[in-house]
Amino acid sequence: MVPAGSDPTDIRSIAVSAEDVVAAVETARTSDREAVLRVTPPFSGRMRARLHVRLRDESTDTGAVHVDPEQLLTADAPVYPRPAETEDRLRADPETTYTVERHRTRHEKAVEEWRASLGDHIRDRMTLDTAAGSVPVDVYVLG
Repeated sequence: MVPAGSDPTDIRSIAVSAEDVVAAVETARTSDREAVLRVTPPFSGRMRARLHVRLRDESTDTGAVHVDPEQLLTADAPVYPRPAETEDRLRADPETTYTVERHRTRHEKAVEEWRASLGDHIRDRMTLDTAAGSVPVDVYVLG
């Protein structure tokens, strides 16, 4: 018999904040840390997934379900802007002279625009992979 609230296949929907999804995706794309959205027991039909940076030596099994933030994104989600790409666009602009300061400013703006737009590319539905099996779930963006 499975104890009440311990079966992750009971989950029918997860709620996420766009900010948590953006932070998790950005962390994964810009560092060697592994950021996920974590759903913790006890499980029920509607659950909240929160930002969590996984530790390499997590030794205790909490029973939590970790959602890869990339799985929450639609196929047309924008890619994270890289400094080299920002530099290439700046150098290709015949109306602008390249400077390090202008490059930094343009790259910061590109990252801000990416962050602002990524929330529009969160799926409405996804498959949640759990230790007890895969479950189709609805995804709701908070805020």
